[in-house]
Amino acid sequence: MIESVSIQGIKGSFHHIVSQEWFDDAVEVVECMTFDKVVDNLLKQKTDAAIMAIENSIVGSIIPNYALIDTNHLHIIGEHYLDIQHHLMALPNQAIGDIEEVYSHPMALLQCKEFFKKHPHIKLIEDKDTAEVARRINERQLKNVGAIASGLAAELFQLEIISESIQTIKHNETRFVIVKTTNSEIAEKDIDKASLKFELEHKRGSLASVLNVLSDCQLNLTKIQSLPKIDTPWKYAFFVDVTFEDYKNYKKAKSIIEIMAEDFKILGEYKNAKL
Repeated sequence: MIESVSIQGIKGSFHHIVSQEWFDDAVEVVECMTFDKVVDNLLKQKTDAAIMAIENSIVGSIIPNYALIDTNHLHIIGEHYLDIQHHLMALPNQAIGDIEEVYSHPMALLQCKEFFKKHPHIKLIEDKDTAEVARRINERQLKNVGAIASGLAAELFQLEIISESIQTIKHNETRFVIVKTTNSEIAEKDIDKASLKFELEHKRGSLASVLNVLSDCQLNLTKIQSLPKIDTPWKYAFFVDVTFEDYKNYKKAKSIIEIMAEDFKILGEYKNAKL
């Protein structure tokens, strides 16, 4: 049973919202300002699980988190998609013309850059966490300073939303994974998605051969991400997500790829959240 979970950010962050939706309000949320700390808490058994953003529909993969999951031998036990709505907020009774600086996480700033092109008087400053900025504005009563954060953050820290949903692309989803130090205990009949990692020889057709196996075994490739091997120049590890209707087909593909590829690893077997 999961009683505690590490998140990147503080209460009011998008990771906090995922913890509420995936678990419930009863789970203890441990706030961490970096993903390294999130993983460290998990490895030291300070929490039972962790939540990590892994990709965004606008800016793509969050590559360092793939590496953290792999190198620390973590296991994905589930996934959750969250509709990300970025709001510009500040202390009450201020208009957008009063805002001189906006602090937020670099990812949030990137996702809202078109909005701020219309307001060139505002200076954009990168910060560690969306919700932490909102809390700081409240605690220090900072006027003329704005935050980009969730509606929950505005509610928790008594800020007023000046502009709603300022992200460039209105349909903005982030995929989060729930990770543990042990593999999932979900029944085979309920597993219809898996995350795998493998390496291949640097020769013609090696990746195509693996992809053909996935296709022949009726697996749907939903994600492929390559990461360079730091200790071996021009060699890459591949991270793939596959979905399937029949676990037997997946099991067959897994046994074949294990022979074909190097350093084959199952990062997680879980329930597909995107139906």
